[in-house]
Amino acid sequence: MNDIPRKVGERIGYTFRQPELLQTALTHRSFGTPNNERLEFLGDAVLSVVISEALFLKFPESDEGSMSRLRASLVNGETLAVIARRLCLGDVLRLGPGELKSGGFRRDSILAGTLEAVIGAVYLEGGFEASRHSILSVFQEELQAVSLAGMAKDPKTQLQEYLQARRQPLPEYRVKGVEGRDHEQRFHVECQVAGLEVVVAGEGGSRRKAEQDAAAAALRLLQDKAGSQ
Repeated sequence: MNDIPRKVGERIGYTFRQPELLQTALTHRSFGTPNNERLEFLGDAVLSVVISEALFLKFPESDEGSMSRLRASLVNGETLAVIARRLCLGDVLRLGPGELKSGGFRRDSILAGTLEAVIGAVYLEGGFEASRHSILSVFQEELQAVSLAGMAKDPKTQLQEYLQARRQPLPEYRVKGVEGRDHEQRFHVECQVAGLEVVVAGEGGSRRKAEQDAAAAALRLLQDKAGSQ
């Protein structure tokens, strides 16, 4: 590991006493075992609690739905990958030959999972307060920027609520294809909605964005259809 524990520790605001624990957190399953999957599971739970508490304290007048949407915007894979890149975790990842060759160190899902695993490692070694301090440190920029005023319901939520209000089944999303290089991928998604004769398509730079695009299109079609009746 050489100087990696010190460098990573400086970036996340925590000094590891067990470098081998950090090494596990930085080891993708493609490299072998032990790997970071269990730590990722743990870190995901700790992250959710800490971010929930931070939002609860920052927005004392907000309701449950608003805080849930704010939390989702902070702990989704895209945001985690942005923070992981800022911490340069991709530079110290241990990947198997296949993932290394295909650019796994740039992939959002791998970077997001690695960040969660590092958080899990901090919690396992240092306890809740240490992990809380580290999370608030690395999420400082995002927590400062997040705002209730700019937190409109996303298209998937709007579509779901529209259908639920009319006692209709929830939409079904299917990935129909992925094109482009690993760091420039375009996802193509279909959204099937009761009440629409057509299957609605959407696309985006991630599966989540493609689903949001499809949901927005489906909602417009449903509203147009209702308005014409």
